Amino acid sequence: MDRISLRGLSAWGFHGVLPGERAEGQPFVVDVVLGLDTRPAAESDDLARTADYGVVAQEVTAIVTGPPCDLLETLAQRIADQCLAHGAVREAEVTVHKPRAPIAVPFDDVTITIKRSRA
Repeated sequence: MDRISLRGLSAWGFHGVLPGERAEGQPFVVDVVLGLDTRPAAESDDLARTADYGVVAQEVTAIVTGPPCDLLETLAQRIADQCLAHGAVREAEVTVHKPRAPIAVPFDDVTITIKRSRA
């Protein structure tokens, strides 16, 4: 399976379980790896036969800036579901970074990574 990767998509969101996270928001960063067969697009040189990564990037950003959820797991699932809505995409790996998570000790990043496939 071929892969299209989008790394470091950044957007401001209001996700989290704490009231301050919902009120003030914070930055989220998303990495997406789409699994698909790119041969049909390569043979025809036709964008319609692959995943348009520009569109995917806009959709991911819209999800992050959209309705809030408590858990990163939920946010990642929403993004994976949207990626799989593209006909050529057979698999989606989504990593959501929450670099300003409310943790009381020094840290670099908090992430969740999920991998979903078409049934």
